[in-house]
Amino acid sequence: MARDRRKKPDFLTRIARERISILFRLAKENAKTHPERSKRYIGLARKIGARYLIRFPSKTKLSFCKGCNSPLIPGYNLSVRLVPRHKMLEYRCECGEIKRISYKPRAPQNTKF
Repeated sequence: MARDRRKKPDFLTRIARERISILFRLAKENAKTHPERSKRYIGLARKIGARYLIRFPSKTKLSFCKGCNSPLIPGYNLSVRLVPRHKMLEYRCECGEIKRISYKPRAPQNTKF
C-alpha cells in the first residue's frame, strides 16, 4: 500500500512548527541538568519535522548533533575549531560527530592613525 505524500494542511504544519520550537526550547533548558531528556526532546522534534516535511533553519540545524541528538553547548559537549587553511569552522560533538561549515574570512580593515 502506497503512502500518501501530499502536502499536509497549513494548520497542521503551523502546529508542528510550534511544537518543534517548544521542544527545542525545552531541550536547551534541560541540557545540563537532564541530558537524556533533552536528547529525547530533540529526537521528537526531528521526527515531527520529518513527518510534516518541515525544514529547520540553519541556526537550529547547528544547535544539535545529528549523531546523538544532544543540544550542542560550547565547552560542555562541543569543541569549536577554526581551520583557516580550508576556511572551515569545525564543530566536534562529544560523540565524535563532526560538522564543518565554510566561512568567508573578513578583509583587513583600514585603520587611519
